[in-house]
Amino acid sequence: MKVLHVNAGLENGGGLTHIINLLKEAKNEQQNFTLLCLADGPVAQAARTAKLNVQVLGIKSRYDLGGLNKLANFINQGNFNIVHTHGPRANLFLSLIRRKITAKWCITIHSDPYLDFAGRGLKGKIFTKVNLHAISQADCIFAVTKRFANLLIKKVKINPEKVHVIYNGTFFHEDSQIPAKYEHPNFNIVNVARAEKIKGQALLLQALKKLNNANAHLFIVGDGTELNSLKNLAQQLKLGPQVTFQGFMTHKQLKNLYRRMDLAVLTSYSESFPLVLLEASDNLLPLLSTAVGDIEVMIPDQKYGFVANIGDVDSICTQLKQAIATPKEQLKEMAQREKSYVAGHFSLKQQLESILQVYNKIE
Repeated sequence: MKVLHVNAGLENGGGLTHIINLLKEAKNEQQNFTLLCLADGPVAQAARTAKLNVQVLGIKSRYDLGGLNKLANFINQGNFNIVHTHGPRANLFLSLIRRKITAKWCITIHSDPYLDFAGRGLKGKIFTKVNLHAISQADCIFAVTKRFANLLIKKVKINPEKVHVIYNGTFFHEDSQIPAKYEHPNFNIVNVARAEKIKGQALLLQALKKLNNANAHLFIVGDGTELNSLKNLAQQLKLGPQVTFQGFMTHKQLKNLYRRMDLAVLTSYSESFPLVLLEASDNLLPLLSTAVGDIEVMIPDQKYGFVANIGDVDSICTQLKQAIATPKEQLKEMAQREKSYVAGHFSLKQQLESILQVYNKIE
């Protein structure tokens, strides 16, 4: 079976990690997967670094429809059995050539399609409508949470038989492969997320202020449109000495930072099934998240981590306080318990096997 994964190529975050890791696992399992990026960018670069089979179509923008015939020809001449798209732009392009190709078409829904273009006015409403129409045309849809699956079935009116819930996975390492932690005097909290409103870092800063604990230090990792606003908010709240903005970090840099961290925190308003938390767990960090997506599947109860209410500064502060008050040895046991649990349920091997089962049914 020949499978083509298609992405716009400009992803830089969880979407990129999902695609690259899935294709790495497919390569490990000797599956015939190819990645096609509509434009050169972070995804193609990451694929080249990983020595994956990647091609770039060279489409300049979402308005550049001149590449549609090139895309159809690439698919048909490559004799692909399955085309699997990731992201609204790739979905749109496939919907426009759907009748020109013989391959079956799958889509992964990485995020809430009603929020992908939120805050962009009329243009955002049009893009949302176009993306939803494209999604409805696919032969099968992979939703990374049950909530997304229910949304597609009940609100977008997708045939339930076309929708499959397959959770994100990651590569898990043996504990002996994880570098030892550095001793440090403070309680260090790390937030790895794009600096965007939907990621809720402003809530985290407000919760840190309310916590009123000078021993708690926050490290925010990631770039985005809200970065300067967050820096200004940290200054307004007089949190300067307690907050470090790391900017974008490579996986290697991040793994080194994890050696000085005590807790990984995600305070988003909306998420799918956060890979950053799986990766933090792999590095033996206890987790704190807002109740986004299917987080109750990742953190089933309080023995496995801390869960706060979405958009609730008081709730986030309470959970931070509880984490800090937990003895270090108990936090270590919690991190070990969580890693054992997620490694047993959300490996990339399991994710790939579930996807292949669906491919085989529709091919």
